Amino acid sequence: MIALDYRPPHTPLTILHEDHELILVDKPSGLLSVPGKGDHLADCLLSRIQAAFPEALLVHRLDMDTSGVMVFARSPHAQRHLGLQFEKRHVKKVYIARVWGHVAEKEGHIDLPLIVDWPNRPLQHVNHETGKPAQTDWRVVRHEETSTRIRLYPKTGRSHQLRVHMKEIGHPILGDPFYASGPARDFPRLMLHAESLKLRHPDGGKGMSFRATAPF
Repeated sequence: MIALDYRPPHTPLTILHEDHELILVDKPSGLLSVPGKGDHLADCLLSRIQAAFPEALLVHRLDMDTSGVMVFARSPHAQRHLGLQFEKRHVKKVYIARVWGHVAEKEGHIDLPLIVDWPNRPLQHVNHETGKPAQTDWRVVRHEETSTRIRLYPKTGRSHQLRVHMKEIGHPILGDPFYASGPARDFPRLMLHAESLKLRHPDGGKGMSFRATAPF
């Protein structure tokens, strides 16, 4: 649940790319992607984008606490085209995160099926019987004093996938209000950022890549 004291950041829009079919934005942490239930949750990235580009249409979402690259469509055609790319897993997403502890291996693969934890929604959990397939590749960037900077390459797009997967291997993402505890949780924000997005342009199919540097 999102607390009643939702205080989205009042930072100006950071437009990474804009053309006749696409708008790419660097979403700040703490801002909903779409409106929540209730007037106090109306402020979101979609409404801010539509204030500047009234024709903008939603394609995908990032968690409120996650920052980084998001794409919006500027026509129904572009929305359908991009939606199919996400559905067929043709879009390549790369995230950067800081996780608790020192990850021993240099890289790895996580294959743990996920499903919503109904009594505690929106939390997700691993369930090998009823969970939906979820896979994440990862690679260590560098070790820090009490944490590890890591790149994450989701192969599927389950809700909270990266957050649950990192917790399950013993390295929760720093500042995660849902899945971290103790000193790992005591950070000013979730240290998870959608660093890059690679897709095909809806007009002609040209491959394009967009990037936003992590603010942490």
